[in-house]
Amino acid sequence: MKKKFQIIYTLLIGFASMTANAQVQRLPLDSVLARIRINPALQAYDSKIRAENAYATGARNLEAPKVSAGQYQVPYQLNPGAGSFMVEAEQMFTNPAKLRAREDYMKGTAQMNAEDKNHLKNQLIAQAKQYYYEVAVLEKKLALVQNTQSLFEYMLKDANIRLTYGKEKLSNIYKIKADLFELDDTREQLNNAISQRNIMLNTLMNRDKQTAFTVDTTIVLKDYETAITDTSSLATTRSDIKRISRNIDLQQLNAKIEYSKRKPDFGLQAAHMFSYGGQPDQYILMASVTIPIVPWASKEYQANLKGICYETQELEQKKMDILNQAEGQLAGFRSDMRSKKQQLKNYNENIVPAEQNAYKTALLAYEQNTGDLPSVLEGIKDLQTARMNALERLQELITIQVAYEKEMEIY
Repeated sequence: MKKKFQIIYTLLIGFASMTANAQVQRLPLDSVLARIRINPALQAYDSKIRAENAYATGARNLEAPKVSAGQYQVPYQLNPGAGSFMVEAEQMFTNPAKLRAREDYMKGTAQMNAEDKNHLKNQLIAQAKQYYYEVAVLEKKLALVQNTQSLFEYMLKDANIRLTYGKEKLSNIYKIKADLFELDDTREQLNNAISQRNIMLNTLMNRDKQTAFTVDTTIVLKDYETAITDTSSLATTRSDIKRISRNIDLQQLNAKIEYSKRKPDFGLQAAHMFSYGGQPDQYILMASVTIPIVPWASKEYQANLKGICYETQELEQKKMDILNQAEGQLAGFRSDMRSKKQQLKNYNENIVPAEQNAYKTALLAYEQNTGDLPSVLEGIKDLQTARMNALERLQELITIQVAYEKEMEIY
């Protein structure tokens, strides 16, 4: 009966463990990036773009008509037969070319905001990728710590057996235990780092900051070091450069607004007078037109057109500078990736196998009583250090890869 209860208890513990693991969601990178695309900061830009488009719908608005009424040409001295009561209405008609230019300009501001949104989206996605890959590497480090712990525990068990027969020193036993406690400290640091990055990822995904989830530790290294980029491809992919292009277009639309000020506006005035004293009623019907090309009225838009021309030149130079810097940055990334891949390959194919062979040789000598325990422990530490350094190179390589994708705006 007791054995039966033990089996039931074990099954319950296993089921509870499976349930707890099932509650921890596993999020692939694509799912994380999909959630970031609906980040509140990006949705704020959507609202701003809709606002700009809404403002543009009222760009062709005319001035409100003016209606007035009152006494007209009535003398101060009382005379029932003089003067009249007048009702008047006025309406100014803005030149249609001015209205179209103003509407196009307001629509252009919405396009600039769209590029600002794309720029922010690229920044957020790059942050998410960086945190995600850091968690993946940290998980690999945790697995390495667990493997090293297994090696130390095996050596501790073997050393305790040897100690029983007087073939091992007690100081070496304590040394292994100290190494195990050091691994506990390392594990705590790694778990804390993972927790911090999970909070950052949850923040970017706009959900509860303490939500637990795991990541896919599969890391795909891209062959960006062999890629070729030029200014034309950068100009079509980078949102900051496209924003400058939109700004240049906006300056041209602004120039159209200024140029349209040369065109006249029109007005219409109509009035009716009810005369006093039996005099016949009278009316007024007049049209008006502005003359903006006179010298004293044209100085402003002529100066504005000249200033817009200089601002456009500044934006063109700024665009060329960003393209030049981006090309240099990308070239540096490609060179750095090539170097890091070579270093990682050297660790995986040469350094780690050599340290592993050194550890196995020390362990074999110890088992054959021709070596000592400190040499084995040193071999385990050296092997762990080499594997940790390899993971550090992997992290550096991933960081450069994410930075390259951020420069190229590769989602």
